[in-house]
Amino acid sequence: MKHRKWIRQVNRRRAFTMVELLLVLVILGVLAAIVVPKFTGRSEQARITAAEAQIANFETALDAFEVDNGYYPKGSDGLIELVEQPSNAKNWRGPYLKHGIPKDPWGNDYIYEYPGKYHENGFDLMSMGPDGRVGGGDDITNWRMDDRAR
Repeated sequence: MKHRKWIRQVNRRRAFTMVELLLVLVILGVLAAIVVPKFTGRSEQARITAAEAQIANFETALDAFEVDNGYYPKGSDGLIELVEQPSNAKNWRGPYLKHGIPKDPWGNDYIYEYPGKYHENGFDLMSMGPDGRVGGGDDITNWRMDDRAR
């Protein structure tokens, strides 16, 4: 009889009460509310940094293309000329991008224009940024906003 009483006490000590479980859930909820927004901001900043780095890679490839051929690729589809030789490029030494033309970190195409509106003697290159639309203040570009065409 004493033995059964002792087993019941041991079983009771091993179980959590509803209050203890609710307290643990509240603590986990508070921690998640603090930590999750910090990580979310970091991933968006990492995407912005990746887009800036990719634009810099495009600039290097475009400059190499210009040195070899004497001109930058023309039109909005000019980035294709970095990986596929155009018929009028006699000194093409590409491909200038090893892994093709990537999309931006949000899955959109980069926008290329030559001649540029912001760089009169060069090209404009941009990612539409997180919102996927031109404008809105979140675009990542190879120009500063105070370089606007006059």
